[in-house]
Amino acid sequence: MAKEKSPAIELEVGERTVRVSNPDRVYFPARGETKLDLVKYYLSVGDGIVRALRERPCMLHRFPSGVSGEKVHQKRLPHGAPPWMETVQVKFPRYNRTADELCVTEIAHVAWAVQMSTVEFHPWNSRRADTEKPDEWRIDLDPMPDCPFDRVRSVAHVVHEVLDELDMEGYPKTSGGSGIHIYVRVEPAYGFSDVRRAALAFAREVERRVPDDVTTTWWRKDRDPKKLFVDYNQNARDHTIASAYSVRGNPEGTVSTPIHWDEIDTVEPKAFTIATVPDRFAELGDLHATIDDKSHSLAPLLEWAERDEREGAEEPPPPEE
Repeated sequence: MAKEKSPAIELEVGERTVRVSNPDRVYFPARGETKLDLVKYYLSVGDGIVRALRERPCMLHRFPSGVSGEKVHQKRLPHGAPPWMETVQVKFPRYNRTADELCVTEIAHVAWAVQMSTVEFHPWNSRRADTEKPDEWRIDLDPMPDCPFDRVRSVAHVVHEVLDELDMEGYPKTSGGSGIHIYVRVEPAYGFSDVRRAALAFAREVERRVPDDVTTTWWRKDRDPKKLFVDYNQNARDHTIASAYSVRGNPEGTVSTPIHWDEIDTVEPKAFTIATVPDRFAELGDLHATIDDKSHSLAPLLEWAERDEREGAEEPPPPEE
């Protein structure tokens, strides 16, 4: 006999009422957290998740039957949205299409997306005011299969060192998987191609400093499996990664969690889950709370890019959009 669905409940979220259907459905089998537990997690980190997503086109990773089931990558806002949900239209020139993507401005928008089975939130690095001008540069430290996490830690310190020399402030977080992300606010004065060029120039500088640990080789098959890939391509148009405070779609419900720089040497990413991050957030607040206080110019990095190009650095193929 099929298990009966649990009755829907209504939650007051700010000034909104969000109906949560089947709240007892288990989403994360490792500990048994449910759909309602997921909603409550996002409410507990409300200021942080809204700050991470605010005004950005956002792709949703939905798991209608929990993370053990099918995963749906959804660009368009799901059907049936209440009138207070907000969107931004983005264009996909390659397909001559547009999509009205979720554009979060309040925590109720997040809660409704979870009601629609969203687990992961993947925002663009640009905002609604001008979706073609990124204001967020993303440094993705992506370890290859045989790269130990200690190497990720050591490369993160090199990234910090180079950012300090550029007088830029980076905001680190765990990826929710095996890597570390560092975000830098930049002036929204450049297009995606220039931000990607700047990110590649930075990645090459990190590689020059620790060539035994880092690779910028484009093709995955050609990378040393023991090295860490500094994935500059995450700054290409319509390429997204999980936001700060986004849960990841795995049985443990790990969370992409902001950290202090001085936590790099001791952080254990798997310890950050929907069960543990709420208490951490209550104690520390949002460690990315000041991320919007200052934006940086990419001019120094674009000068590095021009130097590398003059010296004949191999250019990666353009990203697909």
